[in-house]
Amino acid sequence: MGEEVLIIGAGIAGLSAALALNGPGRHVTVLDRDPPPPETSADEAFEKWERKGVGHLRHSHAFLARLYKLIRDNYPDLLQDLLDAGCVAIPFSNMVPLKLLPDYMPIAEDADLTILTSRRTTLELVMRRYVARQPGVRFVNETRVRGLLAERNGDALTVKGVIAEDDATGRREIRADLIVDGSGKNSLMVDWFKEHGLAIEETVAPAGIVYFTRHYRLREGVAEPERTEFPGAADMRYIKYGLFPADNRCFSITLAVPETEMELRRAIVRPEIFDHICAQIPGIARWTSAETSEARSRVFGMGELQSRWRIMVKDGKPLALNFFPLGDGVIRTNPLYGRGCSFAAVQAHLLRDVLKEIADPAERAVAFHARVEENLRPYYDTMVQQDTAAIRAARNALDPDYRPSLKARLLASFMEDGVMTAVRSDVTLMRAFMRGFHMIEHPSLWLKDMRNMAKVLRVWFRGRKRNAAFYPPTLGPGRRAMLTSLGLSPTVDFERLKADT
Repeated sequence: MGEEVLIIGAGIAGLSAALALNGPGRHVTVLDRDPPPPETSADEAFEKWERKGVGHLRHSHAFLARLYKLIRDNYPDLLQDLLDAGCVAIPFSNMVPLKLLPDYMPIAEDADLTILTSRRTTLELVMRRYVARQPGVRFVNETRVRGLLAERNGDALTVKGVIAEDDATGRREIRADLIVDGSGKNSLMVDWFKEHGLAIEETVAPAGIVYFTRHYRLREGVAEPERTEFPGAADMRYIKYGLFPADNRCFSITLAVPETEMELRRAIVRPEIFDHICAQIPGIARWTSAETSEARSRVFGMGELQSRWRIMVKDGKPLALNFFPLGDGVIRTNPLYGRGCSFAAVQAHLLRDVLKEIADPAERAVAFHARVEENLRPYYDTMVQQDTAAIRAARNALDPDYRPSLKARLLASFMEDGVMTAVRSDVTLMRAFMRGFHMIEHPSLWLKDMRNMAKVLRVWFRGRKRNAAFYPPTLGPGRRAMLTSLGLSPTVDFERLKADT
């Protein structure tokens, strides 16, 4: 009869699993808690598609280079469908600073550093339609999973299916040979395991930011603003901003605010405040001006963000057989880095490879989680370290009397005056840095190359004055000026923190 694969969730993780695991000898069923997408346009999907299981559906999204490359190399027809739907492929040449472009000479591997951006609803709509066309795949909509059909053997569950529920038929059992949980950050996996007397351990770290996104569309007859020396994404300490070109002349702006900035967080959700902030940041002001574009959405907020890694193998033994969690349900990341979709897709294809190579259920589980650890843990750990430093810096920024230690000043100088200035001044270094950021290589591999480190040190020792041409221009007003222009107190958050401590 063939191997039955049951996938819980039809978001990016579930769709990636369906892509990876579909093939001869398999029947794939995707259970989606939400209604199917509209049958018409990408605009209608953005405006009307209800996806309660995807809380960040209308925030900015990008497929990093690792995921772009995976789709390009494995599913060229899907890539073409995405491009035909208006998704935007951003090549490495668009990331090269304008000062370096006259001397930039492309090489073959630059094609691997392409990013794909679009509205999340369009990405899902196109992927879902492509997956649904594949033989052996079917979708079951508006169906919730209430529990696992499983037997406990010692410290492990042997999973044989799920208990599903929908309004039409009520509760029923669905049995399968393999169960994939791609239900995202709202996964009930931990509760399901508890029902069988097993606890899943996890490590958790705060992301330290709150996310705010608004969507826009270019006006008819107006072209995208040309690139300037002002970057389309940058860190202003008290605000991180990003411009995300999307499909069909749309784009979104995301403003990420440290959790400690309570006054700014409360105000920024108001559209007029959001747009006022954008108007003061040269890297995005030209895009959001009334002459260039019109707003197409309210301001969407997303908070209580945590990074989380759930541990599915303990003392060399798996917690579950025939059950594989993917995506945010097992590894959740700070959306600031844009790695959630890529993490999920990489996990799905690592699972595909393990299933091809290994037949024993226990060996499969151990091998899968070991490969996930090897492939993704370096990016996760680096992200947590960066978030921890950013949280500390955000708290310090509120304190008018804060003075960093000599060690902190040296480290900050090495990163900004050394590493980042070197990256902005040398295409080879930028290429190497981007390969780490976009998960093509280990995130710190490029700095372990002594030739690259020598370039960084040379730039650092040259000093700010001689490197002046490679610093970005002023990104926008400082914190005090911005908050004052918004009618907000620049001191109240620090006073609150002092009172709390």
